[in-house]
Amino acid sequence: MNEAPLGLLFGILAALIVLSGFFSGSETGMMSLNRYRLRHRAKSGHRGAKRASKLLEEPDSLISTILIGNNLVNNLAATIAALVAIRLYGENATLPAAVLLTLVFLIFAEIIPKTIAAYKSETVAYAASHILLPLKKLLFPAIWLVSHITHFVLRLTGIEKNDGSEHIGLDELRTIVGEAGHLIPKHHKGMLMNILDLEQITVDDIMIPRNEVFGIDIDADTDIIIRKLRDAEFTRIPVYQNDIDNIVGILHQRDIINSVDEQGRVQRDALLQAIRDPYFIPEGTPLNTQLFNFQKQKRRLGVVVDEYGVMQGIVTLEDLLEEIVGEFTSNLSTDTDDIVHQADGTYLVDGTTTIRDINKSMKWDLPTDGPKTLNGLLLEKLESFPEGSVGLTIDRYYFEILEMKGNLIQSVRAYSKGKGRR
Repeated sequence: MNEAPLGLLFGILAALIVLSGFFSGSETGMMSLNRYRLRHRAKSGHRGAKRASKLLEEPDSLISTILIGNNLVNNLAATIAALVAIRLYGENATLPAAVLLTLVFLIFAEIIPKTIAAYKSETVAYAASHILLPLKKLLFPAIWLVSHITHFVLRLTGIEKNDGSEHIGLDELRTIVGEAGHLIPKHHKGMLMNILDLEQITVDDIMIPRNEVFGIDIDADTDIIIRKLRDAEFTRIPVYQNDIDNIVGILHQRDIINSVDEQGRVQRDALLQAIRDPYFIPEGTPLNTQLFNFQKQKRRLGVVVDEYGVMQGIVTLEDLLEEIVGEFTSNLSTDTDDIVHQADGTYLVDGTTTIRDINKSMKWDLPTDGPKTLNGLLLEKLESFPEGSVGLTIDRYYFEILEMKGNLIQSVRAYSKGKGRR
């Protein structure tokens, strides 16, 4: 090597710098790959993705291959740079040559290749896999030795090798969906986020409360029952006996046709036979579980009961699906019958409106881990039933109780202090 022409040495040194840059860039490119995208492309038949996936199945062997090659190249480059410096300027030039070589390697074999690989990870990784796969086989004895020594030292320090499997939780999955950007349409992104939130929402949060349930009394006269059925806005109606707490079944409007005789009158016996057994749901059931239960039981309406079997409200499949896809309505306004936006920037809110509906409609963040309705939240904060108009503040939101009906807050004016009142 001492007798080799300087031109050849400079050429070898340049080649070693390129090789060092290759190993540095390939390491960054391989480690920067999106594993889920990589698996998708590999399953789709992409050859580069298949090679990269095979390499990443054993990340420790891959890193060993890259580092063995990189360190070998760097040491050879340092040796050749020292020979060139001695031949040109004598032994005193070895230190300046080492400093210069470090600067060259830092820029051209580390920073630039790794920056390119970070921005173009797939391109770099797929191209590098052509070389890394055969190199891994060629260096197998050295990799085997290095890996066993490394694992032995790690065991001495109490660090165990894991299986390399990747598990992501719901929070991480929400972040992935939230940061998908233009890759997922806004509406689809909202649906995906709603699906991920299903297990954090229970039937208590979306049920129609007991005092708002529309039902018919089975002991009432047939004419009264028919009159109520004609006025009903729903296809499935709870049937109770004497009291709404005593649900005895569910009646489908479609089944009433079978109870009509030739004169167009409803036969009571046939009507009673059309009543289906009720389906009960324990309070606190997560929505993801209830969606599965609706599918398994082939039901579309359930009665929510507490631990004592007392009715709390009803939940329909439509209510549950609305939590995923949004309201089934043709009204494009954000106002509902329970929440009405006023010209002065305030809202008139019905006391029975759920906290979740308020948060969704008004883009607020009232606490949802306590009372489920605005009436319950305000009474909890007041710790008593108000007499007359009363105002109170919860976080940055102001509420003014406008109307009471018995022990129920009927109407409330509300606004956010952050936005102010015009």
